[in-house]
Amino acid sequence: MLNPVKWSTSHEQISATEFDLVFTAKMDNGWYVYSQYIDEGGPIPTAFIYEEGAHFELVGKNVEKSDHRSEGMDPIFEMQVIKFGKAVTFTQRVRVKDFSKPIKGYLEYMTCDDSKCLAPTEVDFSFQLKSNLSPDKTSTPENPDHEPKVDDTVTDVPVDQDTLNNTGETPSADFRINTDPLDTCGEPLKTEKSNWGIFILGFLGGLIALLTPCVFPMIPLTVSFFTKGSEDTRKGIFRAGIYGFFILLVYVLLSIPFHLMDSINPDILNEISTNVWLNILFFVVFLVFAFSFFGYYELTLPSSWTNRASQAENAGGIIGIFFMALTLSLVSFSCTGPILGSLLAGALSSDGGAMQLTAGMTGFGLALALPFTLFAAFPGWMKNLPKSGGWLNTVKVVLGFLELALALKFLSNADLVKHWGLLKIEPFLGLWIVIFALMALYIFGKIRFPHDSIVDKLKPGRIFLGVVIIAFVVYLASGFRYNESTKSFTPLTLLSGLAPPVGYSWIYPNDCPQNLNCFKDLDEGVAYAHAQNKPIMLDFTGHACVNCRKMEEHVWPDARVFKLLNEEFVLISLYVDEKIALPEAEQAEVMTTNGNLRKLRTTGHKWAHFQAETFQINSQPFYVLMSPDGQVLNYPVAYTPDAEEYANFLQCGLEAFRAK
Repeated sequence: MLNPVKWSTSHEQISATEFDLVFTAKMDNGWYVYSQYIDEGGPIPTAFIYEEGAHFELVGKNVEKSDHRSEGMDPIFEMQVIKFGKAVTFTQRVRVKDFSKPIKGYLEYMTCDDSKCLAPTEVDFSFQLKSNLSPDKTSTPENPDHEPKVDDTVTDVPVDQDTLNNTGETPSADFRINTDPLDTCGEPLKTEKSNWGIFILGFLGGLIALLTPCVFPMIPLTVSFFTKGSEDTRKGIFRAGIYGFFILLVYVLLSIPFHLMDSINPDILNEISTNVWLNILFFVVFLVFAFSFFGYYELTLPSSWTNRASQAENAGGIIGIFFMALTLSLVSFSCTGPILGSLLAGALSSDGGAMQLTAGMTGFGLALALPFTLFAAFPGWMKNLPKSGGWLNTVKVVLGFLELALALKFLSNADLVKHWGLLKIEPFLGLWIVIFALMALYIFGKIRFPHDSIVDKLKPGRIFLGVVIIAFVVYLASGFRYNESTKSFTPLTLLSGLAPPVGYSWIYPNDCPQNLNCFKDLDEGVAYAHAQNKPIMLDFTGHACVNCRKMEEHVWPDARVFKLLNEEFVLISLYVDEKIALPEAEQAEVMTTNGNLRKLRTTGHKWAHFQAETFQINSQPFYVLMSPDGQVLNYPVAYTPDAEEYANFLQCGLEAFRAK
């Protein structure tokens, strides 16, 4: 049960009728609360709502102050936010007109760490103020330094479980959940992330970069310099090895700042998959990359950088070799930059941190460095290298088509977040089909770009590549097949994470994930489960929950998982951030297990409180299998990205229900 934020209140008298109301939040390490001033579409901003009355008036705005304020791109909510860590105070000045009445209200806040958020929470407050000053004074002998007086109405009073069960917040007075599982299977899956995957992707990206016109011709020239310019072979091999090491070092060093900048999310490149404006920016950037690869212009770093690095090569020794490696990295940017950017932008995940960035850079740099060392050690291998020629430009143009396809991915991300409906699954697949069909025509010599020569005869390698691309176009077209089970298009495995979800469609839009039959009210779902004699899956979720969407889009479509959810379970999705107001009769004032008094005003409040009080957990996603009479069948699970593990969890619960 997470309770990372503790609130307290105090007040300070300023004059005979004016007071500062002080609200202080203290957060556990790694947790944040958000500013009052945040645009819509992101986290719930901290807000202070006062019960109206003529006995007081607010003076000015609520002032927020913290020594641990940070402002920047948030990885969870995909937008610029202001948030506070460790501690923050909010101070509101009020002018009291009638001291006989208390100033009451509630504050609302959301708290998150770097991987999850808790449901929005409300804390009630009450100030019974008394004036100790005459109208012509601003301080008192008892309080000459204006020290805030701790208010004795902080709502931090514990309450027993019987009181909680009778506050009216549960969905039904007759419905109780037995949280002792019938079966001891289905425990949360715990996995540790490995950086080997991104290292391998980086290495493959480096190998591709070797085959571009900016890098490939440099291999024999550089190796020849080290082997012929040395007094003996061993010394030449050693210097070539140092040269390769420095190439690797240059790319590793590019990732070091991300380990040092605490105020910036270390996996900043992954934000391109979530933030609207970054998506649009990278859409434009990748279009620029694509047309550069097509040969219409060339992207280069400032010539002054290259000139200074080249001049430093004359220093000789180890330092000179380092600047030779730096020069290679700079002059090859027009080919390596787009590849490295595409690779890291698409592959970094929000779970890996700066170490994933370093792993990807290490793989990329190692792939570039190896040829210079190996060919220096074994110069005879140079004879087996293909000659430079038009095929290098072909590689570059093919990469341009890939950049064009990736550009659409970024535009699709922005469209998904904003719900513009411009780039749903149909136009996305259609545009990809056009892009790769044009790529096939280019490979077969039907299309030419500025630096291409006429293709008189198709070589076997070119024919093979063209056939592979045509096969991929056919595969893309298969994404328009109708899936009878989900009543939607068939998701394409190779495009997982690239294309929008099939439910984001013009023709077959889905109201529930994967077009499953779902309920969004507990009482209705339980009644249906009773009638059908089926077990229930409680899906505690949220509209702003990233991992919830990952589960629905990448795990639930698995054949075994989908069959179980569709045929064997009654799905009840409870959104803890739903803003639909509860009827007045259901707006119960309750005490949480951590001692905070809160009022359930919305449907989201109701389900968040229900989850926390029943299961002692308040993060999402959270999945509970139970019988219609409220008996939990097995251990609930949280985020479980492994489809087989999740299917086993469902199967175990189903078998426990049948045995019951």
